[in-house]
Amino acid sequence: MIVVENLVKTFGGFHAVDGASLTIREGSITGLIGPNGAGKTTLFNVIAGVLQPTSGRVTMQGQDITGLPPHDLFHRGLLRTFQIAHEFPSMTCRENLMMVPAGQTGETLWNTWFGRKRIANEERALRAKADEVLDFLTVSHLADHKAGQISGGQKKLLELGRTMMVDARIVFLDEVGAGVNRTLLNTIGDAILRLNQERGYTFVVIEHDMDFIERLCDPVICMAEGRVLAEGTLAEIKANEQVIEAYLGTGLKNKDQVATA
Repeated sequence: MIVVENLVKTFGGFHAVDGASLTIREGSITGLIGPNGAGKTTLFNVIAGVLQPTSGRVTMQGQDITGLPPHDLFHRGLLRTFQIAHEFPSMTCRENLMMVPAGQTGETLWNTWFGRKRIANEERALRAKADEVLDFLTVSHLADHKAGQISGGQKKLLELGRTMMVDARIVFLDEVGAGVNRTLLNTIGDAILRLNQERGYTFVVIEHDMDFIERLCDPVICMAEGRVLAEGTLAEIKANEQVIEAYLGTGLKNKDQVATA
C-alpha cells in the first residue's frame, strides 16, 4: 500500500532518515520500533507530508505522493496522530469529532445565510456519526465533556476517533501508549484491532511498549540511525544481532532475559 524508497531527510549535516526503504502491506498493523533518535517520527512526518524529504520517493497504491501536503494526503485517506494529542480543549469530545470532515456546508458565509436547512441536516448527520464513533470507542460517556479536561489516554482515543470521521485508509500512530495507563492502553489496542479487522484500516504504529507491539503488530520493522535494520515478527526481531547491538546491549533480548531470570 505504501512503498518508501531510499528516503533521506537531513537537517543541516545530520541525517535523521538515511536511505530508509520499506513497504507497508495493505490491511496490516505494522510496528515501527527502534532506539530514541532512530528516525521513526521523522520518517512518519515525511510520509505524512509534515516534512519535505531531502531525497527519495513515497508511493501509495502505485501513485507518487512524495512531498504532498497533509491536506492532500488527508483526502487520499492517509492520516497520522501525534505523540502529544492535539485536541480543541474548549470544545466537547463530540464537537471535536464533528469538526473533522472537510468541506462542510457551514464553512462559508454564503451558506450560513442561504443554506441553513442544509447545514442543520448536515450537523445532525455529523452528530450521529460522532456519537457512533464515541460508542465504538467505549467513551460515549465523555461526549459532552470538554476535550481539554479528559485524561491523556482518553485524548488518544479521541484522536483515533477522528480517523473514523472520514474515510481513513491508512493511519500512522505515533507512540499511542505514551503516558497511558494499562487499562486505557488495552482499550486503545482493542479499538485498533477492531478497526483493522472490521473496517479494513491499515495501521503503522510507533511504540516502545513491546507487549503492545506483540499483541497488535505483524510485521515489525526496526530502525536505527535513520536506516531500516530488520523486519519480521517480533520474535525474529528480538533474536536479530543487529537489533540487539542497536539497543547497546539493553535492548529487547536482554529485557526478555531479565524478565525470565
